[in-house]
Amino acid sequence: MMTFKKATLIIVLILLVDQITKIYIKTHFTLGEEIKVFDWFRILFVENEGMAWGAKIPGKYGKLILTIFRLLAIIGIGYWLWDSIKKKAPKVLIVAVCLIFAGAFGNIIDSVFYGMVFDASEHQVASFLPDGGGYGTLFHGKVVDMLYFPLWKGYLPEWIPFKGGDYFAFFEPVFNIADTAISTGVGMLIVFSKKAFPKKPKED
Repeated sequence: MMTFKKATLIIVLILLVDQITKIYIKTHFTLGEEIKVFDWFRILFVENEGMAWGAKIPGKYGKLILTIFRLLAIIGIGYWLWDSIKKKAPKVLIVAVCLIFAGAFGNIIDSVFYGMVFDASEHQVASFLPDGGGYGTLFHGKVVDMLYFPLWKGYLPEWIPFKGGDYFAFFEPVFNIADTAISTGVGMLIVFSKKAFPKKPKED
């Protein structure tokens, strides 16, 4: 049975790994710096100002709106987790929600605090709690991404409709541990949906 203690342990471990990797990258890499681990895996430091896949909310208050939305979402996910544990929901559901909660929380930490505690990473390695202050204000931090898997790059065959002959890279997005946790949690809910959301027996 999944208890609050076990769920908390999962969340704390993911948050620790996520934040340790982000802080290390932020304080040891300049923006855009890349290290080749394998041909198909590289460490590439980028910062994401918006949502997944680099999408942004336009306007002066777009970043603030996005961060507030994330905070409201994490409250909803937290309640879902608490309610699932309380009702003794299937273990796969609780673990999946733990992963989603931890991942969302990890990226919220960046969005809320990183602008205040780090200076900019352009052309320099950022410092933690710099004397001159951070690169932004509360709620205006950038999410640190570093995991890059360029599994294949090249030109598509001419016979492919619409995209034939175009340059294509797979997999192009750069992400972090928190994103991985969210994607894994969502994937578990999809793959194991029957176990996560069992049908209730019909009442006579």
